[in-house]
Amino acid sequence: MDLPHLQMTVSDHENNPYGIQWQRYWEGAPYPEIVKTIPHVAFVVENLRLELKGRKVIVEPNSPSDGLTVAFIEVNGAPVELMEYEK
Repeated sequence: MDLPHLQMTVSDHENNPYGIQWQRYWEGAPYPEIVKTIPHVAFVVENLRLELKGRKVIVEPNSPSDGLTVAFIEVNGAPVELMEYEK
């Protein structure tokens, strides 16, 4: 699925039993190279702001879709996506 507003193409994470979503970033996409070149894991968190305290934030909190806020941190040289869904 192309997501022009994010300058990326993603696969459907609901088409497999593990929730895996492949992401391909378009040329010139405004993300750090670590995010564009290293696969990452994603975790749902209850309080994104609290989880970001004291972490190395590499993509600031943003809302890629209604009801979802995400941010990326770096952990031991790898990107980690943290996701908070509206309740």
